[in-house]
Amino acid sequence: MGELIKQEKFLLLAVLVACIAFPAEHWLLGQGQVVALATGLGLVGAIILASMRVAGHAEVLAEKVGDPYGTMILTLAAVLVEVVILAIMMNNQPSPTLVRDTIYSAVMLDINGILGLAALMGGLKHGEQSYNDDSARTYSVMILTAMGVSMVVPEFIPQSDWKLYSGFTIGAMLVLYSLFLRMQVGPHSYFFSYSYPEKKRRKGQPDTPPKPANLGLSIGLLVFGVVVIGALAEVMSKAVDLGLQGTGAPPVLTALLVAAISAAPEILTALRAALANRMQSVVNIALGASLSTVILTVPVMEGLALYSGQPFQMAMTPVQTVMILITLLVCAINLNDGETNAIEGMTHFVLFATFIMLSLLGV
Repeated sequence: MGELIKQEKFLLLAVLVACIAFPAEHWLLGQGQVVALATGLGLVGAIILASMRVAGHAEVLAEKVGDPYGTMILTLAAVLVEVVILAIMMNNQPSPTLVRDTIYSAVMLDINGILGLAALMGGLKHGEQSYNDDSARTYSVMILTAMGVSMVVPEFIPQSDWKLYSGFTIGAMLVLYSLFLRMQVGPHSYFFSYSYPEKKRRKGQPDTPPKPANLGLSIGLLVFGVVVIGALAEVMSKAVDLGLQGTGAPPVLTALLVAAISAAPEILTALRAALANRMQSVVNIALGASLSTVILTVPVMEGLALYSGQPFQMAMTPVQTVMILITLLVCAINLNDGETNAIEGMTHFVLFATFIMLSLLGV
């Protein structure tokens, strides 16, 4: 029991914060804007701690089933966290652009931030890093298709037909994901895996079998962690909204915050994989998370829009469309030869820095 408590200290800390913040919500929000903003930032930290444990248990399941199933579980866990936070924030303070801006921010963070930084650091350490280029091509074309259908075409749909097109979008995303899932876990699963050379053991180092994982416990704590994140997000969304009110902060800042919260565990996992010369895991995490964000978040949120009768603004702005097209074009060029290097990583990271600058400028 003591070992379990030590292992889950981050999740327990998040639970403690939730137990304090939830009953004291009205008192905290009544103490003024500065206290509200500080509370919101503190709750963001607690959510990140809880999401790291959610990802940790997803990794336990991932190691048990292996690639490509492992990274699929990890990305699905991150998308689940994102959907929970988005749904709660939209319920508390509806924003017509929050869903669009969050998906856009998540894709930029996953492809340009995670993949860029991982390829840069891994390239500086290992030089060229190999991966299965079939996976990169499959991910890229599906991300482009999904974002085009759900976030570019809506610009040309008459307002009177939004319900009809929302229903079509939900169906299209589910069909795309069903086929992708069949490929990922079916006959074409080799698209998303790569055979790494066996690592050399130190001379005289004995073989130590891995400690058996308690899958039931990991599944239970993963679900519990998502519930804790939902409770924290309920208070966090109100505190951040009050704290940023009248400050002139760009609207996309909240969306970027949601995307960063859900991506925090993926960033750490991808960087560890890159430094261990396992670029296939990085590609699966970064591009898989981007695809899952679009192809799963869109139908869930569109379904909520149809249920509530309140449409979201899903069409990207011209600047967002240009940045996505540049990102996917650079991704298609860089990830077509089965090897990454530091220069390719730097090109993506410069695009990520550009995205941050545009966000701060409110463009």
